[in-house]
Amino acid sequence: MNRRIKVHGKVQGVFFRKYAQRKAMELGLVGWVKNEEDGTVSLEIEGELHSILAMQSWLRLGPPESTVESLDITSGEDQGYQEFLILQ
Repeated sequence: MNRRIKVHGKVQGVFFRKYAQRKAMELGLVGWVKNEEDGTVSLEIEGELHSILAMQSWLRLGPPESTVESLDITSGEDQGYQEFLILQ
């Protein structure tokens, strides 16, 4: 199962990507996270539905120092990722 998620709010400059990578790996998810030029953070995650839902719940709260305003979530096709990366 695959989800593409865009996180809006104060999500850059607060180690959001590192926290997201750690949480995704805890949940057994693969994919990536990256900062976008518009100030948002984008993720593509793959894994079991219960893990994806847990990640979405975590993203709604965000890590310390962040302020999540909203999430845009869409379904995608599995890409066969092997790990969870922070993209530049």
